[in-house]
Amino acid sequence: MHLAYPAVLAALLFCVGLYGVLARRNAILVLMSVELMLNAVNLNLVAFDVWLRDALHAGQALTLFTIAIAAAEIGIGLAIVLMVYRNRGTSDVDRLRDTAEPAESGATPESTDEKAEAAA
Repeated sequence: MHLAYPAVLAALLFCVGLYGVLARRNAILVLMSVELMLNAVNLNLVAFDVWLRDALHAGQALTLFTIAIAAAEIGIGLAIVLMVYRNRGTSDVDRLRDTAEPAESGATPESTDEKAEAAA
């Protein structure tokens, strides 16, 4: 097997995933694009493992760890996206920049430090 074929396919998959991360606004599609990038890495790991004829199959073992981490990332990421959608009503990534709670009116960082010192 030539190494060029899976390497080119993995590079194309990674580029499509990178485009999806940079261009998409929906958080679900961003998570799917990250998964696509991780799958491109998995393809490279297995291809190089076969090409190098590693006796320990380290590339395949790393692929299993990557799949486990990707599953955990998707589970936590979807939970966060669902909670944000319930609270904000949208999963638009551009609108999520304002997730911090609004500051008290007229409160400056100096006045909050003075209040903390007075309370202590």
